Amino acid sequence: MAGQSTDSMWFGMWGVILAMLLTAPTVAAADLKGDRQFQAVVADAEGLETELKNAIFYWEEKVSETSFVPHELRYFPVKRGTSTVNIKFETIKQVDVKAPDGKGIPAIVITLTNGKTGEFVPAVTGSLRGESDFGQVDVPIHSISKITFK
Repeated sequence: MAGQSTDSMWFGMWGVILAMLLTAPTVAAADLKGDRQFQAVVADAEGLETELKNAIFYWEEKVSETSFVPHELRYFPVKRGTSTVNIKFETIKQVDVKAPDGKGIPAIVITLTNGKTGEFVPAVTGSLRGESDFGQVDVPIHSISKITFK
């Protein structure tokens, strides 16, 4: 009887391992969607337009006086009231950045691909980064006037 429970335990464990192996490709495929590359045309405050490939929102989190943690996001972390909203690039058609208010904080008007529009404030100070034909480009969010996603 003890041999039977040990055998069924081994068969049960192999069943779990087999199930994990069979679902692993599904999980990996889901992760690949997060690695999607985005193209955007960014206009700065001077009206100069730059086409970016593999666009990301980049910001650094200060951990101590001498160390920072880099963040490369494929979404905009913005505030609406007291809530933080992470708006994914794949849902954005256009971003218009208004002139900063008295506190130096710009308002961001985001138009989604479904036509809905909302006004937000950046949750963190960062920049839009990507590759242009001339090399890596870093445009600080406060100097952007418009972003159009392709």
